[in-house]
Amino acid sequence: MKTTNIPFMAYRKVVAMFSIAMVLISLGSLVVKGLPFGLDFTGGTLIEVQYADAPVLDDVRAQLGAGGYQDIIVQNFGSPTDVVVRMANAFTPTLGDEVLQVLRQDGAVAVELMRSEFVGAQVGEELREQGGLGMLLALAIVMVYVAVRFQFKFSVASVVALAHDVTITLGVFSIFEIEFDLTVLAALLAVIGYSLNDTIVVCDRIRENFRIMRDTTPYELINESINQTLGRTLITSLTTLFVLVVLFFFGGEAIHNFSLALLVGILVGTYSSIFVAASLLLTQNITKEDLIPAPKEEFEDEMP
Repeated sequence: MKTTNIPFMAYRKVVAMFSIAMVLISLGSLVVKGLPFGLDFTGGTLIEVQYADAPVLDDVRAQLGAGGYQDIIVQNFGSPTDVVVRMANAFTPTLGDEVLQVLRQDGAVAVELMRSEFVGAQVGEELREQGGLGMLLALAIVMVYVAVRFQFKFSVASVVALAHDVTITLGVFSIFEIEFDLTVLAALLAVIGYSLNDTIVVCDRIRENFRIMRDTTPYELINESINQTLGRTLITSLTTLFVLVVLFFFGGEAIHNFSLALLVGILVGTYSSIFVAASLLLTQNITKEDLIPAPKEEFEDEMP
């Protein structure tokens, strides 16, 4: 099978500077601005209403905005006639009825209140801690798995590449102040799995080529390995991205941020699988001796 012959590793210094810059910008934004956590994390009020006929969500948002409610999220819930309103307003027993009066437009619209409840800030704090611990645990398990399955240098390269992907994805949400909720956290964990899969494919080909291409330098061998897996990497990424683009534009507000996180994560993950992980292997001076056990010394013939 014919493969490409792109000198990926020739650009590794430029790519390294770009990646470091992106990570530093992302970290800077996360430290200075933080993440714009949604109600799942910060606490607030959730109100569910049911319309007789499916409403236009933009019209619902406009009505609530005109009624003085700011920082709201309006989404369909289960069916086009069920709508959930999330808001940062402090919960009161009458808040649901007040919102309902705004939506009814003096009786011109048939809409009923289904529930009105409070999401506590303590729950949000627990979600933030558990979500962060979940991502750290996932990275630790990945590091152990790759170290056992391949070799410790591969483990370091894989985990750094994954941390690179997650940091930049979080940075995008921080820089552009896009709401970070539970669906985005789920997308981040999915990005870790997806990016790891791509990285493992490249690492596996590098390991196999170290056993086959004995007289090739690590620089040339890694270039050849990336070119051999490039077609598979691009086809997998493109088919996934096509689906995510459709979800992003036509999936509705409920999964808008989820699909955005996956779009960013998979784009960055594909880039890191091709450049970042492989470049880190060269930085660590990977050699065939790291993967191939040294042959046992033959015993000398002791016969006189």
